[in-house]
Amino acid sequence: MVKKIEEKNYISKLRKNRGIVQFMATFLTNLHLPNFLKGTIYTGKCKQACVPGLNCYSCPGATGACPIGSFQAVVGNPKYKFSYYITGMLILFGVTFGRLICGFLCPFGWFQDLLHKIPLKKFSTEKLKPLCYIKYIMLIGVVWLMGVFITDKTGLSAPHFCKYICPQGILEGGIPLSLANASIRATLGKLFAWKFAILIVTIILSIIVYRPFCKWICPLGAFYSLFNKISFYQYHLDNELCINCGKCKRTCKMDVDMSKNQTALECIRCGKCIDVCPTGAISTSLSKCGSCIKNRRLINE
Repeated sequence: MVKKIEEKNYISKLRKNRGIVQFMATFLTNLHLPNFLKGTIYTGKCKQACVPGLNCYSCPGATGACPIGSFQAVVGNPKYKFSYYITGMLILFGVTFGRLICGFLCPFGWFQDLLHKIPLKKFSTEKLKPLCYIKYIMLIGVVWLMGVFITDKTGLSAPHFCKYICPQGILEGGIPLSLANASIRATLGKLFAWKFAILIVTIILSIIVYRPFCKWICPLGAFYSLFNKISFYQYHLDNELCINCGKCKRTCKMDVDMSKNQTALECIRCGKCIDVCPTGAISTSLSKCGSCIKNRRLINE
């Protein structure tokens, strides 16, 4: 019983300090800050490991590799054991946390959160839900199929999503490197202009709608969403306490109705629904079963 209380309080503290957690995750993912001034990329042994969130390999400060770029580079060649390692690591992250990683540990997710705080008129994306399927097309078509079938003689594939689509690459890699390194600046061309345009559109959209890249484009978010239903970290609804007031649905910026679906693919598990619930009907635990609800009732009684 005591263990349940401690777990609940621990998770609650992390949720209430989500901004700090996001900052720390971004900082730890990009520890090599002096490289921003040098215009160089860290290439040490840590770069062989993937970070959980979307963070560009080419970022001067990047501590580890981007999971999407790494996966696409080697998925087309079974000779590379590295591909199984990357896939296994992503599955481990997904099975444990689901899209909690999007809500708490992704640097580009945090970047979009900060942009959305800019005091301009906001727009709902509830009527644009079909656009959410684009990220699954990105995951299956661009990341996986192109990685499998478009390879060079060594069996390696170019990271097509990172190279042509992902705005995180130009934000963390292209811009800082070109500012600090004259030789890189001299080679900038149409691809840089294209990626820069994507970044600008993403920034503008992020100000007026919540996390457009996460909702519609990100293949990493699409991958983690597949584990929301089976991950150890879960949301629970106590039907006896729920009064169907609709506050959780109105508050959710990812357009999820927690009172109807606690394992929704779009839920990034930010916890806003818990904060606004007037009866405390929504809870979380590191258990897929609903036993925590019964235990909480006993504790409250």
